[in-house]
Amino acid sequence: MTQPQETVEVWSLEGRFQHLLHSPRGEVEGVLIDVDGVTAQFTFGKHDERAVRAAEALKPGQAVVFEGSVAAPPRHGEAAHEVYIFERLVSIDGKPAAPEEAVRSAEGRVARIHHARHGEPNGVVLDTGDFIHLRPDGYAALQLQPGDAVEASGPARPLRGAQGHVIEARTVNGKPLPAQPHHG
Repeated sequence: MTQPQETVEVWSLEGRFQHLLHSPRGEVEGVLIDVDGVTAQFTFGKHDERAVRAAEALKPGQAVVFEGSVAAPPRHGEAAHEVYIFERLVSIDGKPAAPEEAVRSAEGRVARIHHARHGEPNGVVLDTGDFIHLRPDGYAALQLQPGDAVEASGPARPLRGAQGHVIEARTVNGKPLPAQPHHG
């Protein structure tokens, strides 16, 4: 016999992004938004990197729409405002939130060579701050050097702790790179 399923009501709140919320370890664990003068908090799951990346790209005052379900009451004390468990970021400044790894283009000059954990060159960092990830085989084929002009495109996501994006290069200077498994 099947068990009845509990339905979870998902709320959609439109407001202005206020700021990130951090854990005592410095990790992003949620956001505060202002909904017509009322504070609302959205908390992220412990390992929800997708939510963290989306939140880190926001700027205070941006118009946002978040979806989430009402969180259980806190075990200790009383919440100062309504708390929601994050489901998704719907829109930013009236535009649909970009997919996690939307295709992006970047152009600039090579500022430095980037190296994988094991020490092999695997891409370049442009003077714009964007990291163009080529994989070691892609870097070996292109042999880009500091000062070289680069135009690259591919799936991208914001860099953590720096300005710019990491772009998984699919084309560089008009030449397609073969899609291969990620190895560094």
